[in-house]
Amino acid sequence: PARAKAKALGLNVTGNAEVAIVSEIIVVAVKPDVVASALAPLELRGKLVVSIAAGVPLMAIEIAAGNGARCVRTMPNTPCLVGEAAVGVARGTTATDADVATAMALFRGVVVEVPEKQLNAVTAVSGSGPAYIFLLIEALADGGVKAGLPRATALKLAAQTVKGAAAMQLATGTHPGQLKDQVCSPGGTTIAGVAALEENGFRHA
Repeated sequence: PARAKAKALGLNVTGNAEVAIVSEIIVVAVKPDVVASALAPLELRGKLVVSIAAGVPLMAIEIAAGNGARCVRTMPNTPCLVGEAAVGVARGTTATDADVATAMALFRGVVVEVPEKQLNAVTAVSGSGPAYIFLLIEALADGGVKAGLPRATALKLAAQTVKGAAAMQLATGTHPGQLKDQVCSPGGTTIAGVAALEENGFRHA
């Protein structure tokens, strides 16, 4: 039914093999356990293969893509959906500077090149990080509701607070500890809140 609808709209419906032949860049966006089977039937000589498959090493991607393919492995995160990605990129054995630049340009947000051995750390910080930040936003909003704010208002303020704080750090390059200190007045409510977070293991959870 989907193919029929596409054809009715005047769209050309074809398979992966045909698309690969006429494409310069192949984005591997499948479940990690089917990367090899997805790439095996394709003729990828001379193509740039960009993988977003989590946990699949470059060696496995290069073997599946075959000789002549230039491979780049990436670790994006879910804020890609709104153009605010944080992405780590690692080049394969034959990928060029131009290939890395092309792969990085596929994303909107902050994109950094790292050695492949550091991609696990990228996963921990920015790949999984949104889940931790969403939990922080929820907890901050819960505190607002407890203090008397309507849920929608508390959530909007909490989300914007996280966004604004992140934008401020990125724009200034100032160490987050210093920015935190700028908000904490001696004997004030903010430093009391920071102390409560530290006492409850916020930094070491």
